[in-house]
Amino acid sequence: MFHHITVLKEEATEGLHIKKDGIYVDCTLGGAGHSSLIASKLSGEGRLICLDQDDWALNNAKERLAEYGDKVVTVKTNFRDLEQVLKDLPFVPQKDGVPQVDGILFDLGVSSPQFDEGERGFSYNHDAPLDMRMDQSAQLTAADIVNTWSEQEIARVLFQYGEEKFSRRIARKIVERREEQPVESTGELAELIKEGIPAAARRTGGHPAKRSFQGLRIAVNDELGAFEDGLHAAVRCLAPEGRVSVITFHSLEDRICKQIFSSYLSRCTCPPDLPYCVCGAKGTLKLINRKPIVPGEEELELNSRARSAKLRIAEKL
Repeated sequence: MFHHITVLKEEATEGLHIKKDGIYVDCTLGGAGHSSLIASKLSGEGRLICLDQDDWALNNAKERLAEYGDKVVTVKTNFRDLEQVLKDLPFVPQKDGVPQVDGILFDLGVSSPQFDEGERGFSYNHDAPLDMRMDQSAQLTAADIVNTWSEQEIARVLFQYGEEKFSRRIARKIVERREEQPVESTGELAELIKEGIPAAARRTGGHPAKRSFQGLRIAVNDELGAFEDGLHAAVRCLAPEGRVSVITFHSLEDRICKQIFSSYLSRCTCPPDLPYCVCGAKGTLKLINRKPIVPGEEELELNSRARSAKLRIAEKL
């Protein structure tokens, strides 16, 4: 059963400023919580396009969204291909060859079922084959990285994507073990990670394997590269006054979102002593919220995994 508690559901949907006859995209369908709410606000003329690369999520969502009929279209794809998906849909208008939609949502990170179903290999709490693929048809797995990549590359992944300060020690442990036999399960890897972290450091900060597992998952799915591509595509494909809502779950994602949004803001070049702008600089986006929206205490009581969530919203000028 696919059970997932949607984070910041009301806030992210309200941020899109839904028009009942508009065209919207949920780039991260997941448990269909956001999609259900968006679809419920659309008239028969409105459309919702739902993207996901996980077959399990798509199959579940088709059942959950069946009541909305033709208003909802689901597509199996990585959201980095957003623009091409929209070009292929005949009901999406285009301007100068670029699709135009009214709102786009990203809810990043891994759905609760992907963590909780041990055989997917995302969690250090279940002993399972080292997989971590969101798209089960993809080639690269966590086992490939752990057993074939160089010690330096493994350390880089753990440090860059997992922000693990003991990445070199952990990588050394992994390479030493695989010289004897392949590292094949999440349980084996979690133990190696523990061995690579000093005992004093293991006593604080939650499970010692948390950061390393995050780093491997991001590398397996090229999550940050896909997000950069997808968010730039989203900005291109928004119609004027269209909005994009982005929910991130760790600092790397949030930093990318903040930097990309910032790159599309207006950049006035006038001298600071002028009383008003005369350069005429125009941006592509404006921020709806200067500071990210975070879950309230009530939501955190219901779902502890929401604690690190941040919502940023921008509007196309």
